[in-house]
Amino acid sequence: MNAAKHILVVDDAATVRMYHRTILEEAGYAVTEAANGVEALEKAAGAAFDLYLVDVNMPHMDGYGFLRALRGQDGPQVPAIMASTEAADSDCRRAFEAGANHYLVKPTRPQQLARIVGLLLGERA
Repeated sequence: MNAAKHILVVDDAATVRMYHRTILEEAGYAVTEAANGVEALEKAAGAAFDLYLVDVNMPHMDGYGFLRALRGQDGPQVPAIMASTEAADSDCRRAFEAGANHYLVKPTRPQQLARIVGLLLGERA
């Protein structure tokens, strides 16, 4: 069996990180956590991730800033899902402009999150 795909969950709320970690680990993924965009960039520089699950509103660097910084780097680009309580079309548009591949409105549903992650990683049809 292949090694588990590695996902970085970026959210300032510990309870949300734990919720997403539980869903993703039950689906067979390895998970690392970061509490904001600055910490996430540091972790991304030191490890290869297969996907990013990113909150919008965080201290120090929000999700938009993190994705713009990540997408501005040389090297392989992997899928990113932005998850936010913000549900307006303008929020979704900003996420895609920053480099997101998908936008989810929180609270995320476990089956939906696992399905979208699998699709973006090319594992499920």
